[in-house]
Amino acid sequence: MKLIIKLIRNLVGLIMSFFDVITRGPKLKRPSEVQKEVDKQAESLTLYQFFACPFCIKTRRVIYKLNVPIQTRDASEGSPHRQALLDGGGKIQTPCLRIENQGEVEWLYESSDIIKYLRQRFS
Repeated sequence: MKLIIKLIRNLVGLIMSFFDVITRGPKLKRPSEVQKEVDKQAESLTLYQFFACPFCIKTRRVIYKLNVPIQTRDASEGSPHRQALLDGGGKIQTPCLRIENQGEVEWLYESSDIIKYLRQRFS
């Protein structure tokens, strides 16, 4: 039964991801110098996520629209990034944005908080 639920969840996630890709629209356009600065700032950010998670899809959609090239790491069972998320952030919950700033690391959970942070920083 647990396997069936997992398969259904993954199938729904794939369908949601498909519709996200075909409906997300254009990326934010910036002057090249401004975009280079955004790209540089994004190097300090990493999104820990599950591919089929609706909250992760929502967060990735905003990242795409804001045109911020944030590295993503899959935190699924068996992934080496799962342990890094647990060790660093303290729990296995996605999405989680790892923010590195002058040697300090912050782990930001909750899609709405991540989206608010990204919009304030990159809009």
